[in-house]
Amino acid sequence: MMNYQLREANIADLDGIMDVEVQSFSLPWSREAFYNEFVKNHFARYFVIVDQEKIIGYCGVWLVVDEAHITNIAILPEYRGQKLGELLLSSIMDYSIQQGAKSMTLEVRVSNVIAQSLYKKLGFFEGGIRKSYYTDNQEDALVMWVNL
Repeated sequence: MMNYQLREANIADLDGIMDVEVQSFSLPWSREAFYNEFVKNHFARYFVIVDQEKIIGYCGVWLVVDEAHITNIAILPEYRGQKLGELLLSSIMDYSIQQGAKSMTLEVRVSNVIAQSLYKKLGFFEGGIRKSYYTDNQEDALVMWVNL
């Protein structure tokens, strides 16, 4: 693995996070949504992976009582396949444990078998389906859980 830095994100990272977001998702979150995460949502924490000065990936988590909910996780397309998603998610899992979380959950498109494979590798199991969760194509979301 190259010499990447993993750190907690701040509002100054918004442009880099947005770049990763729009390159990664068919239905990207808006800049305003991320801004609100940083400014108004006291449950939210975001982390970035940086290659020199460039944000190449990020992950968001909401920590509510003893549960962690992954909001988004993405790596720039040209950096995928280097286990950076695994590094990022396992680091967020460790952080969540330190913050008192006992379990973690996330939603993933039923068609996104690559992401599902990563989550299963890290101990996540299938917990249910959210019908028509994704508004761009009405695709179902698979809800996955892991006990921390």
